[in-house]
Amino acid sequence: MEGAAFWSAAVIASVLVGMSKGGLPAVGMLGVPVLALVVNPVTAAGLLLPVYVLSDMFGLYAYRHAFDRRVLAILVPGMVAGVVVGWATATLVPAWAVTALVGGIGFVFALNLLLRRKGPVAPRPARVGPGLLWGSVTGFTSFVSHSGAPPYQVYTLPLGMTKTVFAGTSTIAFAILNAVKLVPYWHLGQLSPTNLK
Repeated sequence: MEGAAFWSAAVIASVLVGMSKGGLPAVGMLGVPVLALVVNPVTAAGLLLPVYVLSDMFGLYAYRHAFDRRVLAILVPGMVAGVVVGWATATLVPAWAVTALVGGIGFVFALNLLLRRKGPVAPRPARVGPGLLWGSVTGFTSFVSHSGAPPYQVYTLPLGMTKTVFAGTSTIAFAILNAVKLVPYWHLGQLSPTNLK
């Protein structure tokens, strides 16, 4: 993990993480692929997790009063279950399968936005079943490649939260998710002293 190529990719990945925390959540999922151009994808994910956790601390403070408790109560158990599934299958699931899953969700999500009718749409209520499903997909994709934003947004955008509440709920949900990922990442050797250095 030396040389100009590594440091260039690391800076770009860090900027993408910062942008995702600053209001463009979808760009954060590009951090691991950019870093994976110069290091192993597993190592790339391990390198970025401490950056996410550190930036989460600032977000938690900023949005400590603006979030939706019900949405968090529905999503977080599913997210934790998705992390557990990701941990259990970490050595079995090929990277291309996760890429295809994340790409497919992103494609369907974008297609839905383009094809749905224009004009105001009534907000949907936060339902438990879909929330647990999309929460688990969010947890799994976030565990594997820090790309949980598309499945998370599939569930949360139709809820019609205000921008501040949406941002706060997202920040808190992903801060919890990233904290939960610390244990399995450490267990799988992705938070090694070399990576942390």
